[in-house]
Amino acid sequence: MFVRYVIVCIIGYLLGNFATSYLVSKYSAHIDIRKHGSGNAGSTNVFRVLGAKAGAIAFVGDVLKGVAAVLIGGYLAGSYGEALAGLFVVIGHNWPFVLNFKGGKGIATTIGVMIPINPLMVVAIVGMGVVIILTTRYVSLASVTGMVIFPVTMIVLRQPMEYIVFSLLVSGMSLYRHRSNIARLIKGTESKIGRKAKA
Repeated sequence: MFVRYVIVCIIGYLLGNFATSYLVSKYSAHIDIRKHGSGNAGSTNVFRVLGAKAGAIAFVGDVLKGVAAVLIGGYLAGSYGEALAGLFVVIGHNWPFVLNFKGGKGIATTIGVMIPINPLMVVAIVGMGVVIILTTRYVSLASVTGMVIFPVTMIVLRQPMEYIVFSLLVSGMSLYRHRSNIARLIKGTESKIGRKAKA
């Protein structure tokens, strides 16, 4: 079983390296998205720089690789395989070796990971995030709030320990990746959605 766990981790990380935002920006606008906007290789930056259609494609791609990782992990190694694959697909997305370890922040991929595990939780947290975005226009605030609530909800609902540990680790990684956003939110200088960045 240990070998299966290792295989699941490798598969998850490699799936995370499928850099959707980079590919979308490269083939739709012939740019490296990491050199534009916020410099982040994520769907929000694609949305800001290239518009809603490109951003939506990048978002869906990131979600799907999270879903795929968990389905493969579950097939090969059960619930622990799901948690490991989910963790490593997010790591691969955030720190992809194909992009010199400069990737996204893992929100869309985490959503994808959780869809097969607990779809109702996804609906609730994403719904809350949409409300925050519509009322404040801060995507980062919605992301940070969701990632804080995520592990708390897992604990309150008494989910299996492997999923709780996964949620804590992913939440910690996400908050670390959003540290500059958090600082700007506190200072009141964070960019709001709807202000398209120049490519």
